Amino acid sequence: MEATAKGGDADTQEDGIKWQKFESQNIVHRLINRELQHSSRGTVFVDARKFYLHVVPNYSILNVDKPPCYLRKFSPNGKHFIAISYDQTSLEVYEFQGSEAAGRLIENIKGDVIPGPENNEGKSIHVRGKVFSQFLHKRHVVRVTGGEEVLNRECSLFTDDSRFVIVGSCHQLPEDSGSRFYDVYRNNECITPNNRLVPEDYTLFIIDLKAGVVCDQRRFRLDKIYLSHNQGICLYGNILTVLSVQQQVIHVFHISPQGTFVDIRTIGRFCYDDDEAFYRETCHLYPPTSNRSYNIFDQSINSLKHRLLVYLYKAASNGHLDQGVRSFYWAMNDILNLRMGKLQLLDEEHLLIKYAIEEVVTFRNGDPFNMPSLFVVYNMNTTEILGVYEHTSPELLELMENFHDHFRNSWLHLQPQFPSSPSSSVHARRIQQIFKWTLIVAKNGGQREAISRMLTQLPISAQSYSCSPYLDLALFSYDDKWVSQLERPKTCSDHPIRFFTRDSGMLRFKMTTGATERQLPPINRRLVAFIFHPFEPFVISVQRTAADYKVNFHIRKCPA
Repeated sequence: MEATAKGGDADTQEDGIKWQKFESQNIVHRLINRELQHSSRGTVFVDARKFYLHVVPNYSILNVDKPPCYLRKFSPNGKHFIAISYDQTSLEVYEFQGSEAAGRLIENIKGDVIPGPENNEGKSIHVRGKVFSQFLHKRHVVRVTGGEEVLNRECSLFTDDSRFVIVGSCHQLPEDSGSRFYDVYRNNECITPNNRLVPEDYTLFIIDLKAGVVCDQRRFRLDKIYLSHNQGICLYGNILTVLSVQQQVIHVFHISPQGTFVDIRTIGRFCYDDDEAFYRETCHLYPPTSNRSYNIFDQSINSLKHRLLVYLYKAASNGHLDQGVRSFYWAMNDILNLRMGKLQLLDEEHLLIKYAIEEVVTFRNGDPFNMPSLFVVYNMNTTEILGVYEHTSPELLELMENFHDHFRNSWLHLQPQFPSSPSSSVHARRIQQIFKWTLIVAKNGGQREAISRMLTQLPISAQSYSCSPYLDLALFSYDDKWVSQLERPKTCSDHPIRFFTRDSGMLRFKMTTGATERQLPPINRRLVAFIFHPFEPFVISVQRTAADYKVNFHIRKCPA
């Protein structure tokens, strides 16, 4: 036994422990290696992106003094920042001065957060009062709306060249306005208004960021368009789609180089431009003099819905549905009662449309996860339906996991970026698989419920994901409970959010969003929204508690 033990110790000493070799974390070494070594083919941008590990937003300035406005977003090229005025009638355009603009302002201040225990109150007040104007210079204040019409604070779409931004406004009509019946019900697919879906007047504006002027606008009367988080509007390249939930039609526009709306088509009641003229010539059920009053009482099927029925009937007759054509007839009335609730552009020709029952579309049902819905892939040019998927379709979930970047439209056609999605990052895929497994093993869970829950992400709102390198899971490891690529408010953490390097596991930087306020009642949740610069080490966190609105800057401070 002793000989055996000694022999084992000798083998251990001879072999030794194989330590994992890490790449040098010194930026000087990385620069030298970049000059002396040639990267493998196809890894140039990956190697260049690793330099973000050394240039990080390692300094937090809490409760920054800001102008009276609601901070919104950076343009894709990072040169401009937009905000909405407090009265929500104007758009403020700021020019970003670079991540080192406040270098001299904080060079003699110790610590990694302001205010901190090592800083006196006078310096902290001085820095918090000056830092906003150091980074963001006000360029334009564009008066967009007037009267009672207000801009939506969570609606903005930038064009690819970062020259124009599209914003939306709404005007809630008074109860005694006496809107006419035929203005609300313009076809037989219209939604019935309720206390959660009240018809309003909407306007979309195109604003030139460089000139600071409103280039064009388009108005939608007595309609319902979900503007918050760009749910009802989508921009891909120069093609803009607007979903009218109330009228159940899709307006398609082309954004011209001059920043104007160009009508392309309206999809819904008719699919081709000449469908309506052909329909009026061939339909003899109603006199030709009635131009609007017959629409609500029209018994013909909506053209887009008719194409959906034809697709499903052919699929049933070809044996792709259980029980064949019989299952189609059983579900036909339910399909006719479905309504469009959300859409997105997959490219310049194809739409992904989500159909659901009216209670889900109008938010009258509090549990939309278990309600039936259909996802439809539609070609706008050929007016063909290319695919229909249920809300529990494993095939659609597999497509979303393998081609998630295409659903996000993460500016892939503009510049080399790494959106770190489940289809392009093994770390993001692992996080999604853990979440999926949690749904499967949960109480009242299962495979079907997990697929339904995960497919609620579709369709994905346009420009709702950040491509900041500091959120790249291949570079940094962080807790996605407190911050993620999806630009939505998160629960505010009581402790600083820590970012670790993925290759070595070392703590690289922390972002402090504010101290815990113990005097707040538990019903008031502390939410925080992060606004990342597209590529520079500059982050804005907006903390909101009830009516309180605080802004923090997370910037780069060079080591002394």
